[in-house]
Amino acid sequence: MKQRIFQIDAFAEEVFKGNPAAVCIMDTWISEQTMQQIAMENNLAETAFVVPSGRQFEIRWFTPETEVDLCGHATLASAYVLFHYFDNIPNPIEFYSSRSGKLIVENRSDGYITMDFPKDVYEEIATVAEINQAIGADPVKTIKGKTDYLLIFNSQKEIENISPNFHLLDQLDCRGVIISAPGESVDFVSRFFAPQCGIPEDPVTGSAHTTLTPYWSEKFSKNKLTARQLSQRGGTLICEDLGERIKISGKAVPYLVGEIEI
Repeated sequence: MKQRIFQIDAFAEEVFKGNPAAVCIMDTWISEQTMQQIAMENNLAETAFVVPSGRQFEIRWFTPETEVDLCGHATLASAYVLFHYFDNIPNPIEFYSSRSGKLIVENRSDGYITMDFPKDVYEEIATVAEINQAIGADPVKTIKGKTDYLLIFNSQKEIENISPNFHLLDQLDCRGVIISAPGESVDFVSRFFAPQCGIPEDPVTGSAHTTLTPYWSEKFSKNKLTARQLSQRGGTLICEDLGERIKISGKAVPYLVGEIEI
């Protein structure tokens, strides 16, 4: 069986920036085992699988090691593929995930793609010694979301200088750890580590901004914010807090269009 595959750099304006994601648009679902094997073979942070269902598109996301509840950059990449390589695609697109519900993605005239995601449910907790040891620094606040921990620091320089112990991070009971601080040229900056999912440091993490956006929106008393993820590849996001929903916008560029044998 031949399957068309796309590799898109999400949250990027040029190739080799942002976060690469593979996208497979399929007529029907294949087995979960095969999807996991494809994601492992791709060896990217995420591979998205999309199947049309009426006017809606069902979507699932796999890292090289596991299926995840939500992936922002691979959703943005999937929307880019549908908008640019397929005909008669509605704008906005309505994706549906059995793990995250309805996800609306709009192709804007200014070149940005805007995703409408559910806001994360989170709470501030006492500092966690094991997390601090793994990160190698003590945050000013520790926040527990549905799947991730968010550690707040005072400055962008601290975020840039952190060098985590990935072996210790891999022992934690969570999807990943976000570190964040006010930015120097944007509202806030962040980095994201998820070795348990096979992603030591993710280049740009859209789903993490469902936690980051409401936190910094309340902190700065503003609904619209600019963000930068400080990975080696780097990525810029425009975020908006709508209350129960979060809008996350970015650009995307194609790197590869090909075909795989299954």
